[in-house]
Amino acid sequence: MIDLYADVTPNGLRAAVILEEAGLEYRPHRIDTQRGDQHTPSFRRLNAAEAIPVIVDANGPSGQPITITQSGAIILYAARKVGRFIPADPGRHACAMQWFMQVATDITSASSWIFNHATAMPEKSAANAAWMETRLIKAFSLADSWLAEHEYFADELSVADFLLYPNFAFRRPMLEKAGLCSHLQRWGAMMAARQGVERGMNVFSAHVGGVGSSPAVTS
Repeated sequence: MIDLYADVTPNGLRAAVILEEAGLEYRPHRIDTQRGDQHTPSFRRLNAAEAIPVIVDANGPSGQPITITQSGAIILYAARKVGRFIPADPGRHACAMQWFMQVATDITSASSWIFNHATAMPEKSAANAAWMETRLIKAFSLADSWLAEHEYFADELSVADFLLYPNFAFRRPMLEKAGLCSHLQRWGAMMAARQGVERGMNVFSAHVGGVGSSPAVTS
């Protein structure tokens, strides 16, 4: 059994999506980051960085419990645990890792910066916010251009797709308003139609009313 500690954010929902898609048995625990649950002593024992998501796998390597933080690391761990979603072909594997890292370093960081600027930073700057939004749209546009000639990022469903989808779902209104990324929209609809993705995106629906269609933008 795996215990998942997460919230309704792209980072948190990534972990739920991969656990669902991998078919791994897990228990979700809502960590309300707006309320500050991540700063409690009990959560800090799981992750001293005070950030979600966290998983605790009672049956980790060699049958020993293991605690893993960081959404990307959780996706890779779950995929390797079940032997799926990491392409065996060297070329496709390299492509999956390239896009996995690009999402982690470019799209995720830009999206999180926009959220933190709007909600947490002590000083606001409209110019800086517009600059970062432009940066995020450019990163999404690069993904869109790639998907014009590829069904998935590695030509097969992979960890890269699962890493990106929650960020795409949360930022879809921005892309639609800009009239951009038709290929990414096609890919997003295909991902949303997957039962595992839908269940993962709505893992905390009993708490928040569901986030499968147009979730509120958060970190």
